Amino acid sequence: MKARPTILDVAKQAGVSKSTVSLVLQGSKAVKEATRVAVREAMAEIGYVYNRSAATLRSSSSGLIGLVINDLRNPFFTEFAALFQMELARNGFATVLANSDEDPELQTRMISSLVEHGVSGFIISPSYGGTQETLAVLEASNTPTIQVFRSLTSGDPKFPFVAPDYDLGGRLATEHLLEMGCKRIAFMGGLEGRAVTEERMSGYLSVLADNGMEPVVLTGQATRAFGKATAAQLRADHPEVDGVICFNDLVALGVLAAGPELGVKIGRDLRVVGFDDIEDCRDSYPPLTSVSCNIPDFATSTGEQILAWVKDGKIPRMTARSPVALIKRASSGA
Repeated sequence: MKARPTILDVAKQAGVSKSTVSLVLQGSKAVKEATRVAVREAMAEIGYVYNRSAATLRSSSSGLIGLVINDLRNPFFTEFAALFQMELARNGFATVLANSDEDPELQTRMISSLVEHGVSGFIISPSYGGTQETLAVLEASNTPTIQVFRSLTSGDPKFPFVAPDYDLGGRLATEHLLEMGCKRIAFMGGLEGRAVTEERMSGYLSVLADNGMEPVVLTGQATRAFGKATAAQLRADHPEVDGVICFNDLVALGVLAAGPELGVKIGRDLRVVGFDDIEDCRDSYPPLTSVSCNIPDFATSTGEQILAWVKDGKIPRMTARSPVALIKRASSGA
C-alpha cells in the first residue's frame, strides 16, 4: 500500500519549508498569497489531506509542553530546563526540550515541528532575530505560550513574559561595590543594544548617576573567553577601575581566571560581581559574588503558570518580574 503523503512531501513539492506549509494549513496571514497558492496546488498534486480534527485532538490532550531554549550550553539555562522538566513531571506532564542555539531560523523550524506534534503549551527563551517568523508560527498555532528571560518583541509582549528583576539586580550589585569602597566601577559583557543587556545595565547606570560617577562600559559576548580577554583590556585602558559588574557569571568567571595572569588580586585590587548565581560561583577561586535569580523558584512558578493555562484556561499576567538577591562572596571582598 502506498504511504499517505506527509507535510514534508508537500514542502518538497512546493519548494518551501515545512514551517511555511504549517502556516498555510493554520491559515496564517504571514504567508504571501503566491506562496499559499503554491502550497495548495502541491497538496492537490500529491493528494495530501490535512486532518484538522486529529491535529486539534493532539494539541488538546498530548500532555506535552515544548521548552525552547536559546542556549543550553549556558549552565544558567540548563539549570532552569532541568528544574522546569522536574516540575512538569510531578504534575503528570512531559517536557519536549529544544535548543535553538541562538539561531532564529532553527527556532522557528523547531516550534513548527512541536506544533505539528501537538504540544499543549510552550515555554520559550527566544533567540535574537527572526521575530516575525517565530511570532507567526506561535500565533497561528493558538498554543498557550509563555516567554521567559527574554521577549520576542520590545515594549508590550505578544505573549505573557516573565523574567527576573534585572534592573534591581544591577542596583544591588553597584550599591554593594560602593559599600566595599570602590571608586570606579565598570560594567562588562552583554551584546550592545539587546534588551537584557540594557536592563541589567540600567540599575548600574542609575546608581552611578545618583553618586555623580561616570560609567565604564565594555559590551560583548557573554562568555568566559570574552571576560578573560576584556579583563586585560580593562586593566590596560582603565587601570583606575577597582570594581566590575559582569553581565553574567560566565563573563565574571573569565575575569577571575585572568586575575593571576594580570597580577591582580581579585577581591582586593579588583572586586568582581557576576549575574545569575550558577553553581560554579560557589566553587570558583575566589568564590564569586553574584546576583541570584533564584532559578528553582522561577522554574516552579513558570511550570505552575503554563499548567494552569493549559488545564484551566488561566492566562498569566502579560508581564511579571521575579525577585532577585545579591549573594555576597569573596570575589567582591565580602
